[in-house]
Amino acid sequence: VQLQASGGGLVQAGGSLSLSCIASGDTSNNVLGWFRQAPGKDRDFVAAIARSGATAYAHFVTGRFTISRDNAKNAVYLQMNLLKPADTAVYYCARTRSALLTTNAALYDAWGQGTKVTVSS
Repeated sequence: VQLQASGGGLVQAGGSLSLSCIASGDTSNNVLGWFRQAPGKDRDFVAAIARSGATAYAHFVTGRFTISRDNAKNAVYLQMNLLKPADTAVYYCARTRSALLTTNAALYDAWGQGTKVTVSS
């Protein structure tokens, strides 16, 4: 399966962006996630969602970001509100065959190309 992320851009602090990720194959039974990587830093877990709609979030986005999915479209979304300059990064969507929600990037076997988010102060 191939994943295609979109929706990044430049936004002022306090603003919002909505990311989308469309898969080329059937991901309806997979956990889908979002990760991000800031310049010079490791890739960090952001959020994940199971087929059931169960979700997990990194502590630094809880209450500001919302992950959702559309199983019929093989799509996953990330609504980002109250953005901060610290949220500046390349955001990646990913798929894991794990049946359980996981924050471990090593368990995700398909990745999108990334979409850049820049938050200005």
